[in-house]
Amino acid sequence: MRTLDQLLRASADPTQPLLTYYDMATGERVELSTVTTANWVAKTSNFLVDELEVEPGARIRIGLPSHWLTAVWILSAWNVGAAVVDSHADIGLSGPDLVADEPVRVAASLRPLGGRFATPPEGFLDLGAEVPGHGDHFVALDPPEPSSLALELDGVARTHAELLAQVAPDASRRVVEPGPIARDAEMLVAACLGGGSLVVVASATPEQISRVAAQEGGRPD
Repeated sequence: MRTLDQLLRASADPTQPLLTYYDMATGERVELSTVTTANWVAKTSNFLVDELEVEPGARIRIGLPSHWLTAVWILSAWNVGAAVVDSHADIGLSGPDLVADEPVRVAASLRPLGGRFATPPEGFLDLGAEVPGHGDHFVALDPPEPSSLALELDGVARTHAELLAQVAPDASRRVVEPGPIARDAEMLVAACLGGGSLVVVASATPEQISRVAAQEGGRPD
């Protein structure tokens, strides 16, 4: 594998779970297989290219907590040749707090199933209203190169080739709490490369995390 846009195509069994998200405060549980993840990534990639006119080299700041949509946007950025960054971005993705100052601002309500805001967010495109109507298939006219920038976070820049070389494949089912986006990106790459999966558990006590790990057959970090 030479570039990160190929990650989802590497799955030996795309029907198996890739990412499971729990929010213990709301009772939400979302499970995405590789097939379902690829569907969301295709829709988001088409939205980025068709609506936001994203070109290779664009910089996207993902201002979301660890969430299934965070994973979708990381993969979508790489799919269209954009980089995930934490500064000097062209596009800012915010959660329901509506915090972004980029030229183009998109917001996710973080409601279950990617639902739209109850009231349109002023000054932002509503991800839940914009993305679902886009196509389920995406073909990049100008796909990324191994030398394309993939991540620039906390002052560290890594290309597609560097990230693939630095991350070891992981076949386990990892159960984790929310964390930094650089960690989320690395775990996502590791799971895709190794045939593993991730279970993200938000707003949880240690006892709840242990219980989820036992239910999901996962390994808590």
